[in-house]
Formats: sequence, structure tokens, C-alpha cells
Amino acid sequence: MVEASNGAEPADAAGEAAESLDRPLPEGVRRRVVGIVSDGFGGLTVSELPAQLRQYARFTPNRRLKFAGNAMAAAVESDALFRQRIGERLKEAQAELAAALDAGTPPPAADPLDVAAAAYVLRPPGWVKLVAAAGEEAERADAERAEDETRAELQQLRTDLAEARSTAKADTDRLRAELDAARKEAESLHRKLRAAHSDIRRGEAALRKASAETEAVRTDGQSRVSAAESESRRLKTRLSEAEAALEASRKAVREGRSIEDMRVRLLLDTVLEASQGLRRELALPPVSVRPAETVDAVEPGRMSPKDIAARALSEHDPAILDQLLALPQAHLVVDGYNVTKTGYPTMPLEKQRLRLLGGLSGLAAQTGAEVTCVFDGAELAAPVLLAPPRGVRVLFSKPGVTADELIRQLVRAEPPGRPVTVVSTDREVADGIARAGARPVASVVLLKRLSRN
Repeated sequence: MVEASNGAEPADAAGEAAESLDRPLPEGVRRRVVGIVSDGFGGLTVSELPAQLRQYARFTPNRRLKFAGNAMAAAVESDALFRQRIGERLKEAQAELAAALDAGTPPPAADPLDVAAAAYVLRPPGWVKLVAAAGEEAERADAERAEDETRAELQQLRTDLAEARSTAKADTDRLRAELDAARKEAESLHRKLRAAHSDIRRGEAALRKASAETEAVRTDGQSRVSAAESESRRLKTRLSEAEAALEASRKAVREGRSIEDMRVRLLLDTVLEASQGLRRELALPPVSVRPAETVDAVEPGRMSPKDIAARALSEHDPAILDQLLALPQAHLVVDGYNVTKTGYPTMPLEKQRLRLLGGLSGLAAQTGAEVTCVFDGAELAAPVLLAPPRGVRVLFSKPGVTADELIRQLVRAEPPGRPVTVVSTDREVADGIARAGARPVASVVLLKRLSRN
């Protein structure tokens, strides 16, 4: 079939030279031609397609119409071989129409656009007339359709115009009536406005008079209020000063009374326990002293001054600490770092504290004495998280206050007469607390006593 097509190509070329369009292909015919090419496109191999159409070989017919319409129209116009192949597909698809065109008798009932498109592709004798006739028919049909549409649109416009005129006349009558009513209302409002202006002028005059009177009253009131506020502030200041002085005096009396009561109660307990201990020590009978007992004599079995002298202990004997702590209401104050740096200076400070406090806890449990351990706060790099052991009070000196000063404050806080023992090797501390009435004991004595535990 390809050879036959190649053999017929010169004849087609001659026929095209004899017949050709002298005007552009009508748009309706062009669309039908593109549709015929798209339908026949799929029946050709890639090699049978013109080079510019091969990229659309795998497209669906709808996509070819959308993206390759202009390319297909140009190819069927310029490539006679491609047009011949499309014509062969058209003859297979529409054999009756193709045969009628070859015979020169197109079907009367056929669509002129379809006839013109098929004639354009097949190029039978007289195809130009068929295309021109189809174009004229399409133009005539378009003109008739446009005329009908124009006539219908004109009729609609006339109807709309009549309705608009009727509506405009009704609106005009309504607006005239509303305008007359508005004019009457405006005249009434003008009269009311003039009356209102007169009332306003009278009101403004009265307002100015009232404003002047009000301003005078306000000025007088402000002066009185200012004087009253000044007096009130003065009284409040005096009241605040009086309340502050009263509170300060109450606090001073309350604190003084509390401290003095505590000191008196503690001293009284000390005297009572001392008297009871002295009574036990002297083995006093529960009855009052008999006259005969006042006579100076040596009874059998009683201690002589020589025996009492024999009981004296060395100041470095740990037993002396037991005697001191056995006194009633005894209070032991320990210079913490002075003791630890004497006994175990190579240990870290934390372990020094823990070791000393553990020993003091056992000593407090054994003697029942009040035990306070004082550490120098300047030795600390950060606050200490420490749970004090049972029976031991742990204190750190504040910033700017040494442990020695804190110990002296503790001794001065005790009532005169209470047995207070301070453990420290610092001579300045020992001298200071001795003047305050406390008993100094060397750190070595406490270390020896704790080593016995």
C-alpha cells in the first residue's frame, strides 16, 4: 500500500496544483480536519508520522487535540504523504462518505462541515468547491444563528426597556410623593429647630451662670479639701509614728521579758539542781541542821582537807571534763575547727566535722549535758547541708563574724552562775570566756575523752 501511495503522489500533487484554496480554511472545517487527523493518527506507526508529530504518538486523542492541534493541521496541509495516509484511514472509517465524494455526489443529509473536512483530506475533484461551500454554509448558519440571537436579544432588551420605563415611572411618582412629604417634614423641623435654638441660647446663659457659681463653690471646696488633707496627712504621720513607737516599745518589753524570764528560769533550774546535787554530795539529812552539828570536829569516816587535796585532777585529765559535765544544767561549748585541726588536721573539713559531731553526740547521750558545737563560717566555700546529730546544737558564724566571737556571744547569753565549759586551745578565747564566768578546757582534753568512747 505504501508503494501505491508513493506512485499516486505525483498525481495528487498535480491535482493540488490545479485546485487550491484562495482563502484560509474555515474554522469549523479546520476543527473537523484536526479531529479526522487525530482519529487516524493512532493507526500509524511512529516511522509513518512526520518528525514534528512523533512526540505526540503516545498521546490519547483528546490530549492530541489539546496539545497538537496546530501541528497536525500544519502537517496535513504541507505533507501530502501524511495526508494520503490519513485519507486511507478515513476511507476505512467512513467508506460511504469517501465513495460518495469520489463519485462527486456528497450525501445531501450529511453535515456540510464533515463533507468539507473529508474532501479537504481526500482531495477528490472539486474539493475546493466543497470546502468553500461548507465554509459559506457555516458562515450563513453562523450569521443566521447570530441574527436569531441578536433578534432575541433585541426583543429581550425591548422588554427590559419597557419594564424599566414602567419601574422608573413608578419610582418617580413614589419619589415625588416622598419629596413632598420630606419638604413638609423639613419645614416642620425648621420651625422646631428655631425654637430649639432659642431654648439653647437661654440654656447656655443659665449654664454660664451656673458654671460661674459652681466654679466658685469648687474653688472654695478645693481649698477646704486641701487643708483637710494636709491636716489628715499630719495626723496620719503622727499616728504612724505613735504606732511604730508603741510597737517598738512592746517588742522591746516582750523580747526583754522573754529573755530575762528564760535566763531567770534557767538560773533557777541551775540553782535547784546544784542545791540537790550539793545535798547529795554532802549527804545532808532531810531534817534541818541541829545545833550540835555546827561544832567543828572530825567525825570517823569523814573526808579531811588532805583527802580533798588528794582528789585534785590535772587540767589535761579527761576526767575533769566528766566532773564539769556532771554539774547541774551544764553547757558544753566546743570550738569545732580548733578541736578537729588539733586532733586530725589532715582530713577534709567535711570529714572533720562529721567525726567530731559523732563523738559529741555520744558524749551528750552519756552526760545529759547541753552541747553546742561552733564552726567558723569563713572556712566554707558554700552553705553546708548538714543534719545535726541528736543532742548536739551545730552553729556556723555569720559572714564577718569569727567562731571565737560567736563563742563569746554564747557565753555572755548564759545567766551568771550556770556552769558553762568552753573547749578551745585558743588562749584569747580562753581568757575572754574566763572573764565572762565560763570554764576553759583544752582541746586535747576533749579529744582524750572522746577517744575513750
